[in-house]
Amino acid sequence: MEQAVTDAVPAILAKEAWTVEDYRELVKQLSSSQEGFRKSMSSLSQMEAGAGEVKGASALKVGIVRYMLHRYPDALTALAEATDNKDRRYFQALCWKSLCQYDKAAEEFERAKARGWDADDLDLELAELSALSGDLERASDALKKLADKAGETAWVLYLRGLIDELSGCGSRAVESYARAREISPGFGPATFRLAYWHDLHGDEEEAVKLYRECTSKPPVFLSALMNLAVLYEDMGQYDMVIRCINRVLAVQPNHPRARLFLKDAEASRTMYYDEDQAKWIARRNAVLDIPVTDFELSVRARNCLKKMNIRNLGDLVRTTEAELLAYKNFGETSLKEIKDMLTSRGLHLGQGREDQVPVPPVGEPQPRGADDGAVAMRIEQIEFSVRARKALESLKVATLGQLAAKTEAELLACKNFGQTSLNEVRQRLAEYGLQLREPS
Repeated sequence: MEQAVTDAVPAILAKEAWTVEDYRELVKQLSSSQEGFRKSMSSLSQMEAGAGEVKGASALKVGIVRYMLHRYPDALTALAEATDNKDRRYFQALCWKSLCQYDKAAEEFERAKARGWDADDLDLELAELSALSGDLERASDALKKLADKAGETAWVLYLRGLIDELSGCGSRAVESYARAREISPGFGPATFRLAYWHDLHGDEEEAVKLYRECTSKPPVFLSALMNLAVLYEDMGQYDMVIRCINRVLAVQPNHPRARLFLKDAEASRTMYYDEDQAKWIARRNAVLDIPVTDFELSVRARNCLKKMNIRNLGDLVRTTEAELLAYKNFGETSLKEIKDMLTSRGLHLGQGREDQVPVPPVGEPQPRGADDGAVAMRIEQIEFSVRARKALESLKVATLGQLAAKTEAELLACKNFGQTSLNEVRQRLAEYGLQLREPS
């Protein structure tokens, strides 16, 4: 099979003009060999780079090549100079669909149909466009007609799953996608949607498996590569992140999100993660979360703590002796009882206050949207990515209050802190009603 691939692909590439049949044969050949796929995609890139001003039949070939390389605006430019036939209109429609311009894609599919393209094939495409554009009722009506006519093909099952998914019936959608893949193993659209569903629902292992399948043969979904890179980043596999992003940049060198992502991934490879410290923090937080009701306390002490809204050890260590003694019916006996309980866990009253950010001097503004609880919250208690957390540690940011006192420029000036980390910080602060300080 490998020899057949290497013989067939150059013959197709050498043709002066292509039709959709040449495109399909090329995709078939590329799908049967990973090595052939890599070499041929490189040849396509070289061919596209060397293409000058093209017209007629050669313009169609260049347009198809650019479509395969995910350079959709450039593909549309070339296709506009091609002979006006069903092939040109079909690939123009595919480009508009990839750009999420569903109305324009539908117009081009209709024109391709008028010029002789198989109506049944295009009805499937048009039904998908209706679903993607949000017209689920129209998509459902079209699907019923297609199913009555064609039966349960992979395309029909994929469309059924897509409509169910967009209607909020996820479990039914998963079943349809899985059946579509059984009928046509590796069926791209169903594989991508199934991977995306597992990704959204936290099944990262299955999502990675399916995304990798999407990216193993043409047509490759760029969205699958980007989503796969995000999952690899969450797993700390930065080399795999870089491999995915480089594949995106190979065909779209100016892809803005991919360029930022690559910088963050490369920086993360050189960052140090103190696993022992992380484990210590996790153990400490687990202790602070223990409810005070888990301990044998006197009725008086228990009632006082309840009325003071002290629920766990974390609340208790943020309380001072003076505050406890100032409470009605709370005396030295109850205080000793509380102190002995904390000592048994290696804690003491007021310990939480020692780690809090100092109150700003009179006249110094508090962070926007600040409240005392949010400002004093420790960074260790907030869910940040490893990259963002290490950057904040290097800035000696210990609490949300200190973080909210920073400006965007101050954070971005920190080594290894990029736009992705900045967006993450903004989101976390917003969850606690805080914002970064505006520059003065």
